[in-house]
Amino acid sequence: MRLDKYLKVSRLIKRRTVANEACDNGRISVNGRVVKASYDVKPGDRIEISMGARTVSVEVLQVSETVRKDDAAGMYKEV
Repeated sequence: MRLDKYLKVSRLIKRRTVANEACDNGRISVNGRVVKASYDVKPGDRIEISMGARTVSVEVLQVSETVRKDDAAGMYKEV
């Protein structure tokens, strides 16, 4: 699954367009490397999101095309 879509489905970022812009501006890195929105997310990847003064670091546990709002937090684990 594409990185921008994963961020939206897992609700780490509210909208896919915002996730796409964050990738374009170099605010998102996976496994220590700045990546594009088209990066293919796999379980075990570590995603770091820098938005303003706040940095969120998560580990991908599961990749799923559709997830209910209540189950979205189960797709990742905060590190």
